[in-house]
Amino acid sequence: MTQYLTSPQGRRLAYNHSPQAGAPGVVFLGGFKSDMQGSKALFLEDWARGKGLSFLRFDYSGHGVSDGAFEDGSIGDWRDDARAVITALTTGPQVLVGSSMGGWISLLLAREMPQRVAGLVTIAAAPDFTTTTWDEELTEAQRTEVRAKGRVEIPSEYADNPYIFTEKLFDDGAKQRVFDQPLPLPMPTRLLQGTADKDVLPQVATRLLNHASGSDIRLTLVKGADHRFSTPDCLALIATAIDEVLQRQSAS
Repeated sequence: MTQYLTSPQGRRLAYNHSPQAGAPGVVFLGGFKSDMQGSKALFLEDWARGKGLSFLRFDYSGHGVSDGAFEDGSIGDWRDDARAVITALTTGPQVLVGSSMGGWISLLLAREMPQRVAGLVTIAAAPDFTTTTWDEELTEAQRTEVRAKGRVEIPSEYADNPYIFTEKLFDDGAKQRVFDQPLPLPMPTRLLQGTADKDVLPQVATRLLNHASGSDIRLTLVKGADHRFSTPDCLALIATAIDEVLQRQSAS
């Protein structure tokens, strides 16, 4: 059943939580303009229930059924939303499973509150994608439009309507970058990436593997998998990665 939490910033956030006693729980962090009803979140909820694990999925502000307008948000806001639900609704270290933008946010949380992160599993993690979009994907005309109007529309194959990228999103994203400073990941970390991903190129995963520091970080490339990473085989691989992280965390 969907419930609501008001964050310290005053944002009303929707979540579904299946609490269990015992081992670290699992928290799913969704992607840009996605919601907690996606196939990965629902699959992992059922999987966690079968394993007797706590599972938390939620909508960032401006996403899904949480309050707020998407265009008002930013990476820092959504990072704060994730921190709020994890802090208020879970106890002890959790395994963070971050998809695309959720991978970026999970990396920020692992850097800022490592004591609450038992392990990391990222799926096509997209750290610093706002900077990449601004520097490498927008035309000069589009950058001028952002400066003049505060926003630009970018078509997406994942939605009927274009995604809106705001000046706030670009400015704040530049402050939340992962690649411009050290990234210690002392917890077991598994990076999952499809080779046919056109939205987050495999080179991003390789760069992340090389940039992060830690004794238990592994990258798995899946030939032919796209950005959705939602085929039965891909879903099973996510579950296997979580299992492995839990086992490694328990052994340590």
